[in-house]
Amino acid sequence: MSERTNDSAATLLEVRAVSKHFGGIYALNAASLAIRADEVHALIGPNGAGKTTLIHALSGALALDAGQVVFAGDDLIGRPMHERVALGLARSYQITNVFSRLSVLDNVTIAVQGRVRDWGSSFSFWKPFALDSAIIDEAHALLAEVSLGDFAMRRAAQLSHGQQRCLEVALALATRPKLVLLDEPMAGMGPDESARMVDLIESLRGSVTMLLVEHDMDAVFRLADRISVMVAGRVIASDEPDVIRADPEVRRAYLGDEI
Repeated sequence: MSERTNDSAATLLEVRAVSKHFGGIYALNAASLAIRADEVHALIGPNGAGKTTLIHALSGALALDAGQVVFAGDDLIGRPMHERVALGLARSYQITNVFSRLSVLDNVTIAVQGRVRDWGSSFSFWKPFALDSAIIDEAHALLAEVSLGDFAMRRAAQLSHGQQRCLEVALALATRPKLVLLDEPMAGMGPDESARMVDLIESLRGSVTMLLVEHDMDAVFRLADRISVMVAGRVIASDEPDVIRADPEVRRAYLGDEI
């Protein structure tokens, strides 16, 4: 099966022949991928295909053995996670990752504060009140954007699973990213919560580029501008949803009768 990627001048992220092995097992095997600015790009494939390993590698949580990752013109290889966030790369996780004992507002306030405060500046001491007010205002705006404005003072642990996933999206958006990596954002959700997450991702279309790893094929084909299919550590196809849906080799490798 041939590997197809469709690069363009608007490419924001380019993954070039990246590999990662654990002993004799290759989780990533010369995988290549190109993501265009402002698109929703879905990455699908069977369990064990290497999707989450790729997300870990892109975010900086996992070092690659080979290959190159170029993001907005910057080579990411060797850069730690916080530098990638500063460049505009944010992510969510398969398992909810929020400060459960803090309020919903405090969670987002901390995320915004981490982006805007210049702790090394000798002049930061004289403007804390105005800065704190702006941080709190931005946190409220982000909560409204993810439909959690009415839950600002509630402890994060009191939110439903779906609401906590929405809070995670708000935390990612607080970094003002160019690209958000969404690792199975609908995992563990019922139909109603999944529908709300789909609506949230749809509402963000055009304001931020998204790489979506998701097993819900209905959501993938509704949301994605382009879809890449990963099998055995390689990206075997990248194209528009209708082309992926009709590709007989993709069907044999992964989709089967699922769609």
